[in-house]
Amino acid sequence: MKTGMLALALGLLMLRWLPALPPGGALLAMLVLALMLLPFRSYPLAFFLVGLSWACFSAQRALDDRLQPALDGQTRWVEGRVVGLPQQTVTGVRFELADGRLRKGRLPKRIRVSWHGGPVVNSGERWRLALTLKRPAGLLNFHGVDHEAWLLAQRIGATATVKDGERLAPARNAWRAAVRQRVMAVDAQGREAGLAALVLGDGSGLAPEDWQVLQDTGTVHLLVISGQHIGLLAGLIYGFVAVLARYGCWPQTWPWLPWACGLAFGAALGYGLLAGFGVPVQRACMMVGLVLLWRLRFRHLGLWWPLLLALNGVLVLEPLASLQVGFWLSFAAVAVLLLAFGGRLGPWSVWQAWTRPQWLIAIGLFPVLLVLGLPISLSAPVANLFAVPWISLVVLPLALLGTALLWVPLAGEAVLWLAGGALDGLFKGLALLAGQLPAWVPPEVPLAYWLVSLMGAVVLLLPKGVPFRVLGWPMLLMAVFPPRQWVPHGQVDVVQLDVGQGQALILRTRHHTLLYDAGPRSGPVDLGARVVLPSLKKLGVGQLDMMLLSHADADHAGGAAAVARGLPVKRVVGGETEGLPAFLATQPCTSGERWEWDGVSFELWQWAGGLEGNPRSCVLHVQANGERLLLTGDIDRAAEQAFLASPLAVPTDWLQAPHHGSRSSSSWPFVQRLAPTSVLISRGRSNTFGHPHPQVLERYQALGSRVYDSAEQGAVRLRLGAFVPATVARSERRFWREPLP
Repeated sequence: MKTGMLALALGLLMLRWLPALPPGGALLAMLVLALMLLPFRSYPLAFFLVGLSWACFSAQRALDDRLQPALDGQTRWVEGRVVGLPQQTVTGVRFELADGRLRKGRLPKRIRVSWHGGPVVNSGERWRLALTLKRPAGLLNFHGVDHEAWLLAQRIGATATVKDGERLAPARNAWRAAVRQRVMAVDAQGREAGLAALVLGDGSGLAPEDWQVLQDTGTVHLLVISGQHIGLLAGLIYGFVAVLARYGCWPQTWPWLPWACGLAFGAALGYGLLAGFGVPVQRACMMVGLVLLWRLRFRHLGLWWPLLLALNGVLVLEPLASLQVGFWLSFAAVAVLLLAFGGRLGPWSVWQAWTRPQWLIAIGLFPVLLVLGLPISLSAPVANLFAVPWISLVVLPLALLGTALLWVPLAGEAVLWLAGGALDGLFKGLALLAGQLPAWVPPEVPLAYWLVSLMGAVVLLLPKGVPFRVLGWPMLLMAVFPPRQWVPHGQVDVVQLDVGQGQALILRTRHHTLLYDAGPRSGPVDLGARVVLPSLKKLGVGQLDMMLLSHADADHAGGAAAVARGLPVKRVVGGETEGLPAFLATQPCTSGERWEWDGVSFELWQWAGGLEGNPRSCVLHVQANGERLLLTGDIDRAAEQAFLASPLAVPTDWLQAPHHGSRSSSSWPFVQRLAPTSVLISRGRSNTFGHPHPQVLERYQALGSRVYDSAEQGAVRLRLGAFVPATVARSERRFWREPLP
């Protein structure tokens, strides 16, 4: 049976790596084959086929529920019900709309809605909204979170922004929203949002600074409800009943063991429902239920059987869970603890049982975090030593007790005030630790080095008596010091990042790095911090020799401050110095300035007649082994006309389309003179500016230029000086990604 369950898990997990889903006929054939194998007792293969076919069928249903292409970009009146917990943001509110109805056409079951400057929206309300609908999409870079996969895993079939709306009916049965409202209304010493995250699993109210502290110290799991919280509550209830029975305080007519198991599982399930029943909570409830069931029947359960059953249970209920980062971290953490605690000849002391799990989890999750592309907290073992017991034994019991007593005048408020103070003290301690040792973003690691590091982590988790266990350390550290991917002399590695309606390009020679524009920033959303800085670190960039900001517009220079705070920058040059942070010490762009790095020549140009804004963009010309790249910022037709009089106006291999392909740029004389072989366009999908303009695309197509559009192809990477085609992020096929146009 265990072999069959393992095969079922492998079949369900295989979905994560499929480039495309098999057609319906193939799925039916797999099911028929699985049934035919059962009489021959070929259980592993039969279970594998059942798991794979079920996962593919479920994924296909989610894909079929996406917004119809004909409705993409259209504004329609939609009636629907608000589900989940709406998230109040600095600029408005985000929520999910279910059961949306149109007069004509079909809508997905769930739509993720953003309402900038909108009113307070409560769970359970019915609204009539004028929505600008979009198919699920997200930024796609070579390193980073795949937002499109996340949306599919949440079964969100469309995103939308609100133009107008009216409330049709008040909330009904929105008990989670009512609890959150009560918790957020109390005085918890400024930590109301943290308590809401701990009690309800709703972290939307936490400030970005708090999330950064949690990430730097590896304690995010403490404020996002996980199996630890569920297991702790179940254990407390079970232990309470056991103690009462031991000292004769439990009614003798009630058998204590069934009651202890039933009440413990009921508490775990109730807390899970309060928290929204996410993947970690599902896994924890299943494992708690299995342990209690076997305990009730006085059977030895073993270590790995509950984890395997919980894994299959979660994936059978939601096969798309394997697309979520939290799924892998949750099960990997439990597997690390089982491997570490299993096979021990003697018990650990209290000190060992407290300290060792933190270090073992840090070692075991290191290769997992690497392959998922997540930051690695160097202070996590130390931070969790005091944070885990503080949350588990002080903050969480007080938060749950205070929430339960909210309907008792003054009692609940007083308890939550104490819980908030305890949580605030923890955050202050974690902030001090994070300031000294922030999270580390490791560079890209080759597959072979990662596999050796994974084996090293497994070896280190084995008991001490295992021979040559010490060799696990150099194996593990191979991923910390991977070989650097050197750019050949005379060539440039160029990456146009996908930053939506903005621009950021990384240019690396053998020993130098230049960043041309730093991505956009709009309110609290800073893509310099979210995309540009992590991408630089993933490429192994330790410092920038130059950050060149074409001009001061927020879509080009908005992320500059975040980049400068995260990496040393030797020199900052800008087409405009006004409007940029003073601490950047920006030097003005000097037309005609030339320099050479590692056999590659660079030259700047700026229109002397440009007074401000787009016409003042600083243009960068790069030449490597005779192959040319021209980065133009947002210059307009007038600046283009002036550029044609410069010695740089020669046929170009790679051209960054001026102003994202705007109609006000890419004039025919400019395009005809440069005659680019390939054109780079950086813009947001379905942007309100209409970039790129159809007439501009026609001009480039008339010359036979190949267009690389970040909105359709994601990030673009090319090797200037090698005369080879570029690679795009969307070329890596995954079933949830729309194929390249």
